[in-house]
Amino acid sequence: MAKIGINIATGSLQQQEMIVGIDLGTTNSLVAIIHPESKKPVALKEHDGNTLVPSIIHFDESGIISVGELAKKFLITEPQNTIFSIKRLLGKSYNDIKKRSTFFTYKIIDDNTESLVKIQVGSKFYSPIELSSYILKELKTRAEHILKTPVKKAVITVPAYFNDAQRQATRDAGKLAGLDVLRIVNEPTAASLAYGLGMKKDEIKTVAVYDLGGGTFDISILRITNGIFEVLSTNGDTYLGGDDFDQTIIKFWMQQTGITEEELSMHKNILQEFRLKAEEAKKHLSLNNLYEGKVANDNIIITRSEFEKLAEPLVEKTITCCKNAMSDAGLSFNEIDEVIMVGGSTRIPLVKEKISKLFGRKVHDELNPDEVVALGAAVQADILAGNNKDFLLLDITPLSLGIETMGGLMDVLVPRNSKIPSKVGRQYTTQKDGQSGIRISVFQGERDLVRDNRKLAEFNLSGIPPMPAGLPKVEVSFLINADGILTVKAKELRSGVEQSIEVKPQYGLTDEEVEKMLMDSIKHAIEDIATRALVESRTEAMQLIDTTEKFMQKNKASLTEDELRITQSAIDDLKIVIQSSDKDIIHQKTEALNEISRPYAERVLDVAISKAMSGKNIKDAI
Repeated sequence: MAKIGINIATGSLQQQEMIVGIDLGTTNSLVAIIHPESKKPVALKEHDGNTLVPSIIHFDESGIISVGELAKKFLITEPQNTIFSIKRLLGKSYNDIKKRSTFFTYKIIDDNTESLVKIQVGSKFYSPIELSSYILKELKTRAEHILKTPVKKAVITVPAYFNDAQRQATRDAGKLAGLDVLRIVNEPTAASLAYGLGMKKDEIKTVAVYDLGGGTFDISILRITNGIFEVLSTNGDTYLGGDDFDQTIIKFWMQQTGITEEELSMHKNILQEFRLKAEEAKKHLSLNNLYEGKVANDNIIITRSEFEKLAEPLVEKTITCCKNAMSDAGLSFNEIDEVIMVGGSTRIPLVKEKISKLFGRKVHDELNPDEVVALGAAVQADILAGNNKDFLLLDITPLSLGIETMGGLMDVLVPRNSKIPSKVGRQYTTQKDGQSGIRISVFQGERDLVRDNRKLAEFNLSGIPPMPAGLPKVEVSFLINADGILTVKAKELRSGVEQSIEVKPQYGLTDEEVEKMLMDSIKHAIEDIATRALVESRTEAMQLIDTTEKFMQKNKASLTEDELRITQSAIDDLKIVIQSSDKDIIHQKTEALNEISRPYAERVLDVAISKAMSGKNIKDAI
């Protein structure tokens, strides 16, 4: 593979359109393609021979962004400005991750809401989508440098358990990086493709994909029938991975050196130094019996047997997940035809040994476990490019389908290139107290604002019983049948009120019109995402003002004059900037109001709970 850099940079290749496969990983990311001569998938490597790009982003004081190895060195010296494990935050709210928030050395905004998380670096606020796009942009630039040809299209992989919000966030990140994301592929499917599974029309196999990465573990049981991949079951732990193996080593060394958690929380640079040394030790112990090093002038040491003793409970957790996945699939271990190992942490000898024993067969670890997912993405990209005629491609949606949400934003339910027939649903709620109806507007297109997309249909869900804002649960579902006819249904789950509409296939767009809509979405991606972020920050600010004003009115007697005055001042400040075009200023003032109101809101709630515990109703108390 050392000659790829030379062989790929040929005149004939420069005239072709390259579709790359991308593994956007928690710890590392990489790009792969099908080699033009060997027709085999290969990971793209720089002159130093490295295929992996650390999924790390650093912001310096002047706002210059570095990604990968350049950013990694700042983990210790500038932990508050260096972002890692961003994949764990995609599509997540603060409530989803607050129990693990101490893991991150950078500032994640705690706004006590279900809105998607924001990361603060200096005076600026970023979404995980924006941060992920910087990694993807680096991968795109790297691929173009190696291939000597523009890269505009990609297949990106995600864990099988990723929900709609996380998949859409990944698509948005790709678009923001200037990529047309042709397909989001499940990582276990990609790993199977890398080993050539599912490439034969008459092949029927049941495959277990054991994926132990840097931040997550998942086990997927797949049934491959005539080139169609069906996920029978998935199980796993989104907070179990190489990082956790590192944590066990850190705790072991903390006992060894006498350093306390309190000291580490005060000195983030030492914490990062411990993290990096622990990762180094883990890798070293896969091939050696002893690791020795130094952190903050303290000697550290660990043997392989000590590490395996620490690691065993974590490996057992993965085994429990495997058993659960097998149970959910209704299969016994002897019915598994192949076991594929994915993720750098599967190099740990104890892991291979225990999983081989569990499934009663030799595991597939011939391909580099760090690269195998990207290699499979390249295989899928090759199929989409039309270079593999034997592989079955199901009918797909040409453009994304979604509905209009607050602020005129497009919320995609069916991303473009989704296989049909397909069915998806998502829950929404009301914005105002006593709201009795919701207008459902259905759009087709790739832009972030509905005004730039194509309206397909509109109907009203009326008759919702009067309830406080946020209490009704309205499920909107899209069903596309094999003929491409879309049925949209809205149902208020608490009352059972429902309404539906059938949308005849208005996909009657020419190839040129579809192509123009796609190119417009890429061309305007940066301004679209900026507009979306601005609209979302304004919406969040308006909701916070409304909630805080209602709270103050209800609980005036429980608040001091100072608290009322300071809060009103913060509300006025936020109202002044709410129409500003600077999302960071709106976020700053929103966060300031949050910080002021949080202490007394918690105090009032504590009083309410104590009253309720003594027999009074919480509703009455509040």
